[in-house]
Amino acid sequence: MAAKYLDIPTFTKLPAPVYFRYDEFSADTTSAPHRHTWGQLNYASHGVMHLDVEGQRFVSPPLYAVWVPPGHEHGCYNPQAIVYRSVYLDASLCAQLPAQPCSLLISDILKAILGDFARRDLRVAQDARDQRLVQVLLDQLLLAPTQTAYLPFAHSEGLRQVLEALHAEPGDNRPLADWASQVHVSERTLARQFLRELGISFGEWRLRLRFLRAIEALESGAPIQAIAFDLGYSSASAFIAMFQRQAHCTPEQYRRQARQG
Repeated sequence: MAAKYLDIPTFTKLPAPVYFRYDEFSADTTSAPHRHTWGQLNYASHGVMHLDVEGQRFVSPPLYAVWVPPGHEHGCYNPQAIVYRSVYLDASLCAQLPAQPCSLLISDILKAILGDFARRDLRVAQDARDQRLVQVLLDQLLLAPTQTAYLPFAHSEGLRQVLEALHAEPGDNRPLADWASQVHVSERTLARQFLRELGISFGEWRLRLRFLRAIEALESGAPIQAIAFDLGYSSASAFIAMFQRQAHCTPEQYRRQARQG
C-alpha cells in the first residue's frame, strides 16, 4: 500500500515570528520534499522520526529534535505512528542557531514548553505569559547541545554495506572484525572509517540503532523479552539496563509515558 501524504502548511509568511505546530501522524505517512524561508524544529515526543534534509537522513528518538535552517529542502517518512511537535522560527531568529541541519538534544524545559502549548492548542503566543515561555524556548534552543545526526549514515560503499546489514538485522552480534572481513578491509581500517565518516564508534552506532528500534517496538506493544532477544541481548535485564542508560527510564516506564501521551 502506498504511503499517505501529509498536509503541509500552505502559508508563505509566518503568522508570528514563533509558530507552533503539532499533530499525530499515523504509520506509513510521508511528506513531499519542500523548503521555506523560516527555520523549523522537528520533534517527535513519542515514536521515532525519520527526516531527509537535502540528501542527509536523520532518524531521531524523543530525546532529540532535528533542526532545519531556513531554505533547506526537507521531507519526512514515518514507518510507525509518531506524536509530532514543531516550531517555525522567523529567519531573523535563526542567526545564532546552527547554519546546517543537525540533531539537538532536547531539555526537559523545552519538552515541557512544547507540551504546554500543545495541550492548550496554541499556535502562537496569546499573552505576556506565553511570550515569556517563547523566550525561554529560544534560550533553550541556543543552549541545546548539537551533533551532526543522532544516527549518522555513511557514503563510502564498504561502510554503507555494514550499516545496511545492521539495519536489516539490528540483533546481529558479530564483532567488528567479522564485518571488516565481509567488506575486505582490516578491523583497524573499518574502525577508523566509523570514526572518520560517522564521528562515533561501531559499538556506539549499533547501540543507537538498537535504542531506536527498541522505542518503535515498545510503542507497538511488543513484549520486553521478545524485544531484548530480537535486538541481540542475552537477557531482558541486559536490554533493560541498556535502555535505562539511554532513556533515563525503564522500558515499561517509557511505554506508560507513551500511552499517557
